[in-house]
Amino acid sequence: MKTTKAQKLRDLLSSDQLEFIMEAHSGLSAKIVEEAGFKGIWASGLSMSAAHGVRDNNELSWTDVVNALKFMSNATTIPILLDADTGYGSFNNFVQLLQELVKHDIGGVVIEDKIFPKTNSFINGEKQELANIVEFSRKITAGKDYLKSIGREDFVICARLEAYITGLGHEEAMKRAIAYAEAGADAILCHSKLADSSEIDLFMNDWKRTLVGETTPIIIVPTKYYKVPTQHFADTGVSLIIWANHNLRSSILSMQETTKQIFADSSLINVEQNVAKLEEVFRLQNAEALEIAEKKYLP
Repeated sequence: MKTTKAQKLRDLLSSDQLEFIMEAHSGLSAKIVEEAGFKGIWASGLSMSAAHGVRDNNELSWTDVVNALKFMSNATTIPILLDADTGYGSFNNFVQLLQELVKHDIGGVVIEDKIFPKTNSFINGEKQELANIVEFSRKITAGKDYLKSIGREDFVICARLEAYITGLGHEEAMKRAIAYAEAGADAILCHSKLADSSEIDLFMNDWKRTLVGETTPIIIVPTKYYKVPTQHFADTGVSLIIWANHNLRSSILSMQETTKQIFADSSLINVEQNVAKLEEVFRLQNAEALEIAEKKYLP
């Protein structure tokens, strides 16, 4: 039987070594991530929103997100973990989302315990309101029940903690993480905006002492504490690291520089040698396969 992308994602989370996934926001960037050697893709809500020119405040609808995911999944063979914000509403909205994700062979989803519509965690995070613990836990359970009903228990549902982001502290983070794991979350994403790993270290230390901590993997996103050596997180027991937005950010800088140069020169003379060849674009699009098919099927 063919291994689903969801099972591949589960294998990453249960690996005996620290694993990594890389951000993508389009079919093209997803293919680049796979070709680089990554075993999984982070479909970033921030990046997909920015790529469409809108804010990371649920201005990009969940149907727009699913449409982007379709191209990303079709272009790759590795699992995609979707950043699904709050699940786009109540438990019912979340279940509707899951119905679409399984159709497109997405590996899993992360939902965060904030109020819909959400705001990016790094924009006045301390002023953002968190969801009710019981309601959010039942959202997780509703998703797990739906997946069980269709025989897709391999699909991964992860719960993202925002307690540290909002300044509610360690006790609140632990209380929520335990509740979410008990509700059925397959992994916990512990989020922090500090420039050091102190919150992550404290969480990992106490998490390993809980019953659910023995079986529930931890995911982190070291966007702000990137100076901490990666081996440190392997030593503390983190299962998966997400490089969350750097394909988007690098593409923005490159496009800005290229566009400014062309505008200043009214010429391509100073940029042509610094951009990808057209042949590389065609290769990533798999144009050769169409040429072969045309020879076979067109007169």
